[in-house]
Amino acid sequence: MTGPHIGMRATAWAATVVLGLTSGGALGAGTARADDPIDTLSARQIADRSSDALLGARSMHLSTRSAPADGGAPTTLELTMDRAGNCTGSVGLGGKQGSVQIVKRGNTVWVKPDADFWKNRDPSVGSALAAILAGRYMKGSASDPRLSSLSSACDLDTFQKVVSDNAETDKGTLTKGKKTTLAGAPVVPLVRTWHGQKLTMYVAATGKPYPLRIDVTGGSPKADATVGFSAFDKPVPTTTPPPDETVDINAQLTRAT
Repeated sequence: MTGPHIGMRATAWAATVVLGLTSGGALGAGTARADDPIDTLSARQIADRSSDALLGARSMHLSTRSAPADGGAPTTLELTMDRAGNCTGSVGLGGKQGSVQIVKRGNTVWVKPDADFWKNRDPSVGSALAAILAGRYMKGSASDPRLSSLSSACDLDTFQKVVSDNAETDKGTLTKGKKTTLAGAPVVPLVRTWHGQKLTMYVAATGKPYPLRIDVTGGSPKADATVGFSAFDKPVPTTTPPPDETVDINAQLTRAT
């Protein structure tokens, strides 16, 4: 099952996009009081506070959409995840490449590829697995090599660690825009330009200064992507697929490989 590796790649890519706007301290943030309104701060100060808010989140919903440079169908990621490694959501591989639903609780993970996913796998193996699953979830250990890429993508700790471990790099020019609204919520946009690429991050202007959305355009190869953040500190849904909708990956699927 090579397709689900996009889950980990998409999560790492999203973390890289975040780094493009929240990393670095070389510009000098200066001093500001904790209660100063976000829109009165400098671009660097807003970026730092937004990074701190993101790294402090206990759970969140991550949404990504990335169109390839060749104009093909976009890949997507929709995950609600927490620091305990619990998650629920889906990974879209783009166009007719298919999609995979995922649920993870503790060390157990359930994944359900759709019909298009199986059509694009090795014909003999893909058709055999699809017949065995019959629309059900594959269930297994999060450490199983066949499922570990998706399992890793589900961990908010992993996402935050990528951001934290690489937070000392500065690129291009960072500027602050005028306070505006995003989906009815007051936000302050930050814009970073670097090598022809433009990243725009919308930071919540009330409450905690979470990043709410990042748009990426331009560059070479040309980028067209969006990363969205929501549902901060809200519990990950606990519902898991019932036994009659699952197939144990070790007990059944080895006969098809």
